Amino acid sequence: MAGYLTTHVLDTARGCPAEGLEIALYRIKGETRRHLVTMTTNADGRTDAPILSQDDFAAGTYELVFQAGAYLDRTGTPPENPRFLDAVPLRFGMSQASHYHVPLLLSPFGYSTYRGS
Repeated sequence: MAGYLTTHVLDTARGCPAEGLEIALYRIKGETRRHLVTMTTNADGRTDAPILSQDDFAAGTYELVFQAGAYLDRTGTPPENPRFLDAVPLRFGMSQASHYHVPLLLSPFGYSTYRGS
């Protein structure tokens, strides 16, 4: 099986997928953080394609950065200055060629994640 990475963002405060949320993916090697791709979630809260394809997969450490603050601003969540959550970084490892799914459950004052399927 070839490896690849997907994500899904759910707005738990509004009870719906987080449409239009920008996500950047980085590969981490030592002290180097290299940007690989930036995508935006669709109406289902997912990216239209894997955020890391089979062709680009390599075992290692990665970071997804979810632009939660901009999403919350667009959805009419009452503003704060500064916002409690703005950019949400998730750093994780992928050790073998398989499907990695890293969802984000988001609200204005908290989030959670897990390795999904």
